[in-house]
Amino acid sequence: MTRYQQLAMHLAQRIEQGLYRSGEKLPSVRSLSLEHGVSISTVQQAYHVLEEKQLITPQPRSGYFVSTRKAAPPVPALTRPVQRPVEITQWESVLDLLESRLERDMLQLGSGMPNLSQPTLKPLWKILSRQAQRQETQLLSYDNLYGVTSLREQVARLAIDSGCQLSADDIVITTGCHEALSVSIRAICEPGDIIAVESPSFHGIMQTLRGFGIRAIEIPTDSVTGISLEALELAFEQWPIKAVMVVPNCNNPLGFIMPEARKRALLTLAQRFDVAVIEDDVYGELAWEYPRPATLKSLDVDGRVLLCSSFSKTVAPGLRTGWVAPGRYRDRVLHMKYIATGSSNTLAQHAMAEFIRQGYYQPHLRRMRQFYQRNYDSFSCWVRHYFPCGICVSRPQGGFMMWVELPEAFDAVRLNRELRDSHIQIAVGSLFSASGKYRNCLRLSFAVTLDDRVEQALAKVGEAVERAIAACAGEDSPHSLQQHEILLTK
Repeated sequence: MTRYQQLAMHLAQRIEQGLYRSGEKLPSVRSLSLEHGVSISTVQQAYHVLEEKQLITPQPRSGYFVSTRKAAPPVPALTRPVQRPVEITQWESVLDLLESRLERDMLQLGSGMPNLSQPTLKPLWKILSRQAQRQETQLLSYDNLYGVTSLREQVARLAIDSGCQLSADDIVITTGCHEALSVSIRAICEPGDIIAVESPSFHGIMQTLRGFGIRAIEIPTDSVTGISLEALELAFEQWPIKAVMVVPNCNNPLGFIMPEARKRALLTLAQRFDVAVIEDDVYGELAWEYPRPATLKSLDVDGRVLLCSSFSKTVAPGLRTGWVAPGRYRDRVLHMKYIATGSSNTLAQHAMAEFIRQGYYQPHLRRMRQFYQRNYDSFSCWVRHYFPCGICVSRPQGGFMMWVELPEAFDAVRLNRELRDSHIQIAVGSLFSASGKYRNCLRLSFAVTLDDRVEQALAKVGEAVERAIAACAGEDSPHSLQQHEILLTK
């Protein structure tokens, strides 16, 4: 990160914390230059960044002032799902979200797709090209069921950053994180069993459980500290739960990083009730602060944590290259993988191993962390500016997802259906619940390259939300409701 970017981030934090208030004049360029020991041009560049983010406004011959804007919306409160095992629904809505990816003119504001336009991916293209030119038959052959040894060695080395001490033998390569989670679930559970999940939780997990005939019990989750350990303990006491599934680092969809003390308490609880822990860490390496947060696996002393991750969010989902460190469940996981897919894509595994070995992965990660954090700063300002008051918005600490909670009577499913005519796609909150809760919520992604089209789309979503909230509150006449539906489609 350059010095002007560091200074811009520092000033933005001061504005967010209220140290510089709305409408207040900011220090002069010269005084900031002296205070931080940087050049005048560095301060000017930092102010330009803040101006682009609409955090400050220049006034001729007067200097820079904090933009007059709405106060930051509060974060969502602790969720309160129905705490009993339920059959999972919502498949049709998930399928609709997946199929919309193929529509070229659809602006995906709710997708889990990372940004693939960064120049730090160019070395990966070259590696794939060189491998294809060599025409080595081993790249098109089956490899070890565990996965390519060189990749497993590199994954074990990367795991050190999260506090894990793993060897290549501790790791099984999978076809993305989705398969890692799938084989972990099947290694532990049988049809009819119960798994405890965060609420809201990744829709892919919900549908995996549905496919295996496993019921989910949704546990209240805080948008800052994570899954409620008190509610989880109560669920353990009441139901024969086989496993708990969590995304403790850069959670999808809430974005929090679970404090380490609570991670330890979660493991203690799992040990007490002898329950397996399936940890999804697919976003963990995209935490904005370094060093990255520790995984639950790094605190595991008896092998009950199955750590699942992939390169789908950090590099590219099309590689379909993930892994699981299954601990005591290794043999069972390996059998489930054999049943599901056998060995994974050999060419992609060799390419990723080389991408890491040659030193390209870490610079790419640093760039993506900075890219997503900068995007969040601008994206959250647009949400604050264009969305109405009375909403709650999560404050992610990494990754590229944001959770927006609207008034209880709001129908995000209907909103999404109407926005489709404007070629805008959001992810409705009910996708992230086993029982279809959170219909009044949306998940937004700020992984896209931000431009005028994205800002205009957010403005359109915000206007549509405001009109729909007014309609829900009974502030619109029947004639106005008809106009509301027409306006949403423009």
